[in-house]
Amino acid sequence: MVSFSSTNSIFLTLFSICTLVQLIESIPVITLPPNIKVPAVLVFGDSIVDPGNNNDLATLAKSNYPPYGRDFMGGKATGRFSNGKIPSDLIVQALRIKEYLPAYLDPSLKPADLLTGVSFASGAAGYDPLTSKLAMALSMEKQMDLFKEYLAKVTAAGGEEKAKSILSESVYLVVAGSDDLANTYYLSRLRNNYDIPAYTDLMVQGASSFIQGLYDMGARRIGVFSAAPIGCLPSQRTLAGGKARNCVENYNEAAQLFNSKLSSELDKLTSGFVHGRAVYVDIYNPLQGLIDHPHKYGFEEVTKGCCGTGTIESTVLCNELNPFTCDDVSKYVFWDSYHPTERAYEILFGPIVEKYVNSFVCDNSAC
Repeated sequence: MVSFSSTNSIFLTLFSICTLVQLIESIPVITLPPNIKVPAVLVFGDSIVDPGNNNDLATLAKSNYPPYGRDFMGGKATGRFSNGKIPSDLIVQALRIKEYLPAYLDPSLKPADLLTGVSFASGAAGYDPLTSKLAMALSMEKQMDLFKEYLAKVTAAGGEEKAKSILSESVYLVVAGSDDLANTYYLSRLRNNYDIPAYTDLMVQGASSFIQGLYDMGARRIGVFSAAPIGCLPSQRTLAGGKARNCVENYNEAAQLFNSKLSSELDKLTSGFVHGRAVYVDIYNPLQGLIDHPHKYGFEEVTKGCCGTGTIESTVLCNELNPFTCDDVSKYVFWDSYHPTERAYEILFGPIVEKYVNSFVCDNSAC
């Protein structure tokens, strides 16, 4: 006869194995066609893909302290706004380029690290220049300047031909827009001279200018993430969702309006590119699906983050002095009140990588 404790142990072992298999399968390893190569991934944008560029900036938008990173490299708080890996890490992992994507401003970065890609993203940045200014983050313009500096370093480290290959064959990811809406438009109200249609036009103009700038520099494989369903983020539920902390529908409608305009603008830009693509990557609907049906994916809590009370804590308020941080992060979609957990990212980005990879790397006749 098997004892209760033994049965329980066997159950837990099987559960752990099943969970591990689920996580491994959630980010598929991508096998590219023989004639296609991706030497590097280069990333721009906000905190979703900032691995630590804000660490030494005079900004409150940083996360290089516990409990951030408690599941990353043995518990190292690198400046990633999550408990573990972020989307840029998962994408380079899927492409078998390297295990994680470092911050360009990481002082420990080696010349060889540059050749396989970095992130220039800065937490709290946005397409609206005011967004980055308010948060004292790296603006999109400044990120472009750092990219130009990066290209000079790559040329010095790998030679001119290597630099040309990286420039034209790398995958570029641009992730911004949510902070413009959540922080600048709705929280600060400093753009209240715009209505939402006009403000989303301003955002799209900023996005278009940045993406055109990347293309003019030599980028040819550009993926542009949509805005998230910001009205369902835990912080926005708390700030504007009433006593019940419901999703804030007008916030989500604003994000959807921006996304629609962004998608159309990317189609327009791509039609004018020669051997180049700017691909719209829908993050809104996959994340909304996770929020609407958490139990389908094994989550129990979607209205709060794991860190602290989960209702408002993010950046400086999410710290190791807060006694309310959860023990089992696997039950949560959100790590803090704004950013998903590593597990949520893994579940989201498995299908996303599979869906969009050919759009990034292949001309119509190449794959």
